[in-house]
Amino acid sequence: MMIITDSASDITKQEAEEMDIRIVWLKTKFSDGDFPLETEEDFIHFFDKLAEEKELPVTSQPSPEEFLQLYEEAKEKNEEVLVITLSSGLSGTVNAANLAKQMSEYEKIWIIDSEQAIVTQRFLVQKAVDMRAQGKKMEEIVAAIEDLKKRVTVCGMLDTLTYLKKGGRIPAALAVLGNVLQIKPVIELKDRELTMLGKARGRKGGVKYLWKEYESYEIDEKEPVYFGYTSDKEIGEKFMEETVEKYGLTNYHLYPVGGIIGTHVGPACVAISFVKKKKDEKELF
Repeated sequence: MMIITDSASDITKQEAEEMDIRIVWLKTKFSDGDFPLETEEDFIHFFDKLAEEKELPVTSQPSPEEFLQLYEEAKEKNEEVLVITLSSGLSGTVNAANLAKQMSEYEKIWIIDSEQAIVTQRFLVQKAVDMRAQGKKMEEIVAAIEDLKKRVTVCGMLDTLTYLKKGGRIPAALAVLGNVLQIKPVIELKDRELTMLGKARGRKGGVKYLWKEYESYEIDEKEPVYFGYTSDKEIGEKFMEETVEKYGLTNYHLYPVGGIIGTHVGPACVAISFVKKKKDEKELF
C-alpha cells in the first residue's frame, strides 16, 4: 500500500523515508525564488527569511502530474494508494489529487481531504502508517481516518499580529496597536479553515486560553496529544512541559511547523492538537 501526503503535514523528507510514505511538495516562493521546505533546518532558515522580507512568500499547490507520476508507479505494481491531503479550505491540493486519479484511469486510489494541516494532518498520516503496519485493509484505514479527521482539533497561539497584517487579514493600525499591547491571537483550524478563537494579553494569557479550549472538550485519551511550534523549539518545549504537567499527559509528541502554514502565523507560535471522544462514547459516561 502506497501512502501519499503533501508537505503541509510538515513531515520532512527523512521522516517520509523512515515512514515509507511519499510526499508531494507544495511550492513556497519568495521574491528571489523557490524556498525548499524538506528538512527541519529548512524550517529554521525559512522563518529567518520571513522576518527579513517585506512581503509574504507565495505558496502554490502541487500539479496533478506530480500525483499522477506516483499513481502510475503504484499502477505498475498493482498497489493500492491512499492519499491524505491538506484541507480543501486552505488549498486546492485535493482537487489536483482527484484530477490525477481520473487521468490515471486506475481505480485502486482512495483520496481523503484531511480537513486538517500541520500536526493534525501529520497525526492522520501517522495513524494510516500504523494501521498499514498492523495489516489493516484499505477500507478499514479509510474509515478510521474519515472518523478521526472530524474529531481531531488543533489550536494555536500567535506571537504577533504582523503576519496577519501582511496577509491582509487585519488592518495595519490594528496590528501596530495589538503588538504594542502584547495581544496574542488564538486560532483554530475549524471547518477546513483557520479561524480566530479570540485574543489574549501576553503569552501567559494565550497559554491559559489554549488550556481553556482543551478543557472545554471531552478528550479521547487513547489518542496522543501533539504539540507544534514555529521557529523556536524552546517555547514549544516549555508549553508542552507545562501542559503535560498540568494534565498528567503520558502520550504526547512535539513537532516543528514549517512554512506552508507558518507563512500566515509567523514565528514563535505554539499549538496543541488532540482528539475528541466519539459521541457514542460520551453517552456511555
